[in-house]
Amino acid sequence: MKSIDELQDELIEEFSGFDDWMDKYSLIMDMADTLPPLPEQYRTDDNLIEGCQSRVWLQADYNDGVITFQADSDALIVKGIVAMLVNVLSGHTPEEIADSDLYFIEKIGLRENLSPTRSNGLLSMVKQMKLYAVAYTAKK
Repeated sequence: MKSIDELQDELIEEFSGFDDWMDKYSLIMDMADTLPPLPEQYRTDDNLIEGCQSRVWLQADYNDGVITFQADSDALIVKGIVAMLVNVLSGHTPEEIADSDLYFIEKIGLRENLSPTRSNGLLSMVKQMKLYAVAYTAKK
């Protein structure tokens, strides 16, 4: 299993091949296709992330010492963004997730190239994933 930082470095590498933000948006939308469909039972109001302009559902399951995230969104760009977060954080321990510095967001220029509402939504997604990690750390 690759570390969170190794997965982030792979993402940064993938984005470094593009200078144009339209190409980067295309790549983000392609990443949306990597998310498996979210089972209907997880598309609940409880799983909606507060602070996102679009609807974003996040399900976290804790098994064998690691958290597995599943997510979906009704907006393609947002779904691509949450796909990146799921790919980087899913399958790691609560401690690793809680302590992770998600530097890829800055490095690929995501924050300054998103609208303020999307940027806030991104922060809400990260915050929610880290909250799950802290909650599961406390439960151990």
